Amino acid sequence: MEVIGIRELRQNASVWVAKAKAGVIIQITERGRPVARLVPLTPAEQVRDKLIAEGQLIPATAPRVPLRMADLVEGRSLSSILEEQRADR
Repeated sequence: MEVIGIRELRQNASVWVAKAKAGVIIQITERGRPVARLVPLTPAEQVRDKLIAEGQLIPATAPRVPLRMADLVEGRSLSSILEEQRADR
């Protein structure tokens, strides 16, 4: 990991972005304290971005709603509990 100051990043942004694109992780500091990291995209992120750009993938617009936990009752099957939860939607 390379460490650079915010001023260095501002003055040579294209150089540091090229390094990140090549796989280098860059830690950015402000007055000697770490404040951010510039990291390369993972292969999965690259594929996702490509599919979005090509119109083959539409990203979610709303945050994921967490599923509520089912109360397990002895004698009830998991299928019946799932059916009940689906009916509540």
